[in-house]
Amino acid sequence: MPTDSVTPVAATGMYTAPPTRAPKQTMDGEMFMHLLVTQLQNQDPSSPMDTNQMISQSTQLAMMESIATMTTTSEENFSLQMRGVAAALVGQQVSYYGQDGSLITGTASSVSYAGPVPQVIVDGKEIPLDLVAGINAATPGDPGAGQGADDAGASSVGSGTEGSGTSGGAA
Repeated sequence: MPTDSVTPVAATGMYTAPPTRAPKQTMDGEMFMHLLVTQLQNQDPSSPMDTNQMISQSTQLAMMESIATMTTTSEENFSLQMRGVAAALVGQQVSYYGQDGSLITGTASSVSYAGPVPQVIVDGKEIPLDLVAGINAATPGDPGAGQGADDAGASSVGSGTEGSGTSGGAA
């Protein structure tokens, strides 16, 4: 007669540790409402909470939630701006500082959005967007384009009209 194996059951009772809850580092609407309900439950019946005070606290809750929403929206907008700027660098001469502190210039060929900060691919090497020190418009046939980046980290973008080889009309 075959026997089934017995699966051990997790121990429950006074010898097991209760699950621990990680403390919240920020106040959210749920915590605020919990505090308000606790305050109402524990108030002195002979001197109840003033309705103006309750309305004030409810208004503060609504303001806090609005600010939290605005913060999230602002972070999303900043992320989209970084993506747009990084995409605009493709085909441009980009200068950045290497690990040894030397200024390196190369052509941005593509962009990766895999991490929180877009990575600009410069001559096959991934460079975080926030390490880009300068930008110069790539000029076809000019091997020295982008070599004059300044040490202050300011970017300069050429107008694209000098030496571009295009004229108004005929192709």
